[in-house]
Amino acid sequence: MPEELGPRRDFVGYGRVPPRVRWPDGARIAVSLVINYEAGAEYSFAAGDGRREAVGEFGVAINPTRPGIRDLCVESSFEYESRSGTWRLARILDEYGLPATFNCCGRALLENPEIGKYIAEAGHEPMAHGWRWEEPWRLSPAEEREHIARAVADIESACGSRPVGWHSRCTPSVHTRELVAAEGGFLYDSDAYNDDLPYFTETAAGSHLVVPYSLTFNDMRFAFPGYADPTSFTRYLAMGFDDLWEEGATRPRMMTIGLHGRWAGMPGRARAVRDFLDHALAREGVWFARRADIARWWLDHHREFD
Repeated sequence: MPEELGPRRDFVGYGRVPPRVRWPDGARIAVSLVINYEAGAEYSFAAGDGRREAVGEFGVAINPTRPGIRDLCVESSFEYESRSGTWRLARILDEYGLPATFNCCGRALLENPEIGKYIAEAGHEPMAHGWRWEEPWRLSPAEEREHIARAVADIESACGSRPVGWHSRCTPSVHTRELVAAEGGFLYDSDAYNDDLPYFTETAAGSHLVVPYSLTFNDMRFAFPGYADPTSFTRYLAMGFDDLWEEGATRPRMMTIGLHGRWAGMPGRARAVRDFLDHALAREGVWFARRADIARWWLDHHREFD
């Protein structure tokens, strides 16, 4: 396949019989809570980008002003994430004593260093979400390599440890996985939405682990009118959890839940997160884990899976 077309697609995966995973303590399901932190790294005229961020509270920028004018509404939505919403989610994690992965843009942590200090002090995992909250496919391979390095450096500086996982803004470039694998310090990437379990893929740098992410169990549904309200979000998460937990009686599964301070960190929506956690914690055989822990477990034990 020509290099510019990127990796070959795989429609088969694990097939009819997924592996019989053995999570720690015989858990039926590994639950990965991911707190996305992007505030201050999004596109804005204030940052000199020459464009406004399109994804705000209601899915699209709602300020009808002509091109070239700052959208203070969308900018304020991202500021809520940094000023208030992320801290509300952090208090929930602290209260429940649960580990999480913070999917951080390097520049966002520069804007609010206290977030990085909290991640380190609480023992959460910092995952790299790019240097900016940007589309990697807009970058040349050289630019993308530079931005990966800047993200690693800024996150390590803010959190005291380098990220070992990578997740682009929704759409990676055809070069992203090769660049991440070749960088040498990443255990995994989450630039895929195609499975309920981690899996290996081949790159020029060798075998590479993918820990798939989810846009399904994701609070970005709040950003699109009609897609979710707090009650339906709790119910949807609980239904997905129950399906995976039941399947996990014979073939353990993984569930990723993506949250943002500007969406799930809002009052009322945060209650939906609490209600789901109460539902999940009422079951036995549930392993709440950072993505790095899932990756390391998979790397160490996958040969034992049937």
